Amino acid sequence: MEWYSILPPIIAIVVVFWRKEVILALILAIFSAEALLAYRNGSEFIFSGIIGSIERVIEIASSAGNARILIFSMLIGALLAYIRNSGGVTATVEMLINKGVAKSKRQVGLLTMFTGIVVFIESNLSVLASGILSRGLYDKFKMSRARLAYVIDSTSAPVCILILLNGWGAFVLGLLSNYELEESPVSILWGTIPFNFYAIIALLIVTYTIVTDRVHGPMREAEREMQQNNDVSLPIPPSKARFMLIPLGTMIFGMIGFMLWTGDGDIAAGSGSKSVLYATVLACMVAYFLLISAKKYTHKELVDEGFKGMGEILPLVTIVLFSLTLGGSLKELGTGIFVANLVGDYLPLSLIVPVLFLAGGIMSFTTGTSWGTFAILIPIGVPLIQTLGLPPSLVLAAILGGGVFGDHCSPISDTTAVSSIASGCDLLTHVRTQMPYALFGGALAFIAYFIASLIML
Repeated sequence: MEWYSILPPIIAIVVVFWRKEVILALILAIFSAEALLAYRNGSEFIFSGIIGSIERVIEIASSAGNARILIFSMLIGALLAYIRNSGGVTATVEMLINKGVAKSKRQVGLLTMFTGIVVFIESNLSVLASGILSRGLYDKFKMSRARLAYVIDSTSAPVCILILLNGWGAFVLGLLSNYELEESPVSILWGTIPFNFYAIIALLIVTYTIVTDRVHGPMREAEREMQQNNDVSLPIPPSKARFMLIPLGTMIFGMIGFMLWTGDGDIAAGSGSKSVLYATVLACMVAYFLLISAKKYTHKELVDEGFKGMGEILPLVTIVLFSLTLGGSLKELGTGIFVANLVGDYLPLSLIVPVLFLAGGIMSFTTGTSWGTFAILIPIGVPLIQTLGLPPSLVLAAILGGGVFGDHCSPISDTTAVSSIASGCDLLTHVRTQMPYALFGGALAFIAYFIASLIML
């Protein structure tokens, strides 16, 4: 693949950090990708780049899976508005504090992390459940939304990639089943757990942050700003905790039920995009009927509140749409394959696994998708296992960990945007404050893969 296929993600990342404009960065990256595709095909690249960009957005939005992600993201805005304006969040915060479940920063952090771990069935649901539950608690204890975004983002994906009884595991098993290996795909996949160094390190760093109440780098600045804000009162008077807990529980258990239903009884075979959408719709309906039956709002007032909530979240939903669009353009351009080929054919055996981890991180960072990274790198890694006799679980763990690592650093990842939605944190603030933690974890994981390769090869 041509070297210029790496230019669009570089443009996006440079503009994000230079102009602090995510939507502008994504638009320019999409246009540049489509212009390069037109140039490759011998078309007039400026006009074709503009038209191609528009058509790519339409193509992405018309995909059933992507449409579900966009609709569910909008509905989350309505759900957040319902539970916030009903006084349910304030009441839940007071209830948890009064019961001693969340009477300190450490307990609040552990509650957030515990919720993210328990809801391992789907990464977006894990982020949403823990983020929605903890927003008010973080405000009450004067902890920044940036810290909340970091905790939920760096808990959800590592947990999902370690437990694997979910759509992630089913996806990877599907990729592995195309190859003949000495071990079964299931045993290889389960064998990745102790070797998924980045996921383990990320969870340990989150635990350290919670237990010690210490933050570093840009996160410290966000915390300092929060500490200087003397207004810690929650703006909505408390009502009933059930206005928050029942819709939130409906979303969590509804997700599990719909995963079983869409997977014909096999939760790992269920559709994550369908299940999270159906569960969110059900949660919105439950919140609506709770508020109507309590006579807190009229039907018209609830409709207005729902649309206001959607309006608040619209910029982030736009970012999700453009992130998906850029991913589609980069796939057509061959960016992921180009990055994967950087691994090379002449590396020493001890460097192959660490470089696969690094390649996965770069690919996920530049394309904004860990799943796309798995789809490209696993077909490269498995032949290396077959021809060079590399440990299958170690190679696969490096690919999976690299995908999650790059996703944690990427400002154009849809998961990063969903974490911002769930925590109520500005997207660029979340990227800026989480990146030092992710880079530190990634560096330790790279060293760990190098040491493991020296020992095992």
